[in-house]
Amino acid sequence: MSNDSNGTHGKRDTEHRFQFGKNWRSFLDVLNEDRIKSAEKSLRNNLEADDLSGKKFLDIGSGSGLFSLAARRLGAEVFSLDYDATSVACTGELQRQYFPKDPYWTIEQGSVLDADYIRRLGQFDVVYSWGVLHHTGAMWTALENAQIPVGPSGKLYIAIYNQQRPWTAVWTQVKKIYNLLPRPLRMPFALVVIAPIEFRSLLYSLLRLDPLSYVRSWTHYGRDSRGMSRWHDIIDWVGGYPFETAKPEQIFDFYRARGFVLRRLSTCGCGLGCNEYVFQRERESSP
Repeated sequence: MSNDSNGTHGKRDTEHRFQFGKNWRSFLDVLNEDRIKSAEKSLRNNLEADDLSGKKFLDIGSGSGLFSLAARRLGAEVFSLDYDATSVACTGELQRQYFPKDPYWTIEQGSVLDADYIRRLGQFDVVYSWGVLHHTGAMWTALENAQIPVGPSGKLYIAIYNQQRPWTAVWTQVKKIYNLLPRPLRMPFALVVIAPIEFRSLLYSLLRLDPLSYVRSWTHYGRDSRGMSRWHDIIDWVGGYPFETAKPEQIFDFYRARGFVLRRLSTCGCGLGCNEYVFQRERESSP
């Protein structure tokens, strides 16, 4: 499903935008050491690094702040930005809890759609934006701007929703409806939407004579999903609007044309969810 960092948007605001920050503020209530360690493990595995000491890490769309925290605990100098003021506050809360008054962790409200702002940030060894750029309302502009601060030989780690026809159009309408509904009706609507998917998962576990596997899909979710919470991911998935998608080959071709090579790829196959990419900028040739 979705991910943590869904709070970035830009000047092209939409009328019925999902309040990502409020969802991730609720997530902080269930954040614990195990989830933080899972987030750290995700960064280590995908960036192929035991730690990030001496590295500059830019978190575009910091959301709850979990991955900014994970990167800081791994030794990186961190810059966190998010368009959503509540997400900025969430990230600030984690900084106050774990790295109070830390000069190596900067947090700002900003938009990835503002190319001039992104350029002013300088260059980074790692630019991270998981499940964010497709929620800006201008995904291809966001993808373009996300590569601006990646330094020579730096890495760009992103996750983008998988394109599924005709389901992309169906889910777009679902998300629009969620955000048009009065607030008391949103949770019941989310439950109705997700019920068929959950029923299939439960039925599959019963057919395998392993009903506990369905239970574990909830109780162990954070261990296998970057430290996230299944319920908060469901709400993010049902309500997350604006919403755009892309095929893996579209993302690959887009960044190859801009001097990047693909280092890691993890797809969701033909299913719902995000495809993960780790690109590396090829070192510029000497004159």
